[in-house]
Amino acid sequence: MKKIHKITFISIFAAFAMVLSYVEMMLPPIWSAVPGIKVGLPNVIIIFVLYKLSFKYAAFISLLRVFAVALLFGNVLTLSYSIAGAVISLTLMWLLKKTSLFSMVGVSIAGGVSHNLGQIIVAMIVMQTKEIGYYMAILAVSGVLAGIVIGLIGAMLLKYTQKIKIK
Repeated sequence: MKKIHKITFISIFAAFAMVLSYVEMMLPPIWSAVPGIKVGLPNVIIIFVLYKLSFKYAAFISLLRVFAVALLFGNVLTLSYSIAGAVISLTLMWLLKKTSLFSMVGVSIAGGVSHNLGQIIVAMIVMQTKEIGYYMAILAVSGVLAGIVIGLIGAMLLKYTQKIKIK
């Protein structure tokens, strides 16, 4: 495929991921008793691109989205939380995908939980307390549930776009 086509697809995927980030920010909390729990809608795009294109393109789109969303709607602190979650989760998803031992849903679950872990690590550093780590138990459950949802949607997208060649 020509380079311009890849750039176009990547731009479209990055825009979709940014729009999904914005939509998710506008949604009411899933469970207001526990702050910070989100489905991770932009990760549908990231896992889809990881499977449809490559780690390189998924990483580029993920980082572009994280920086753009932090610039438009957040601050340096939100950037640090987002970048930690994105880097850890995408790296783990890529490694698990390479093993071919896990389905897309399994890879997505690992991504959801590891994203939360990355954010907890940053919170422990920022707040200078390890006790915030106990919150990981709740976030692990939400990461599994979100990972299932994102993985199923990503797998459906992959299935329905099999005939579309992007590579």
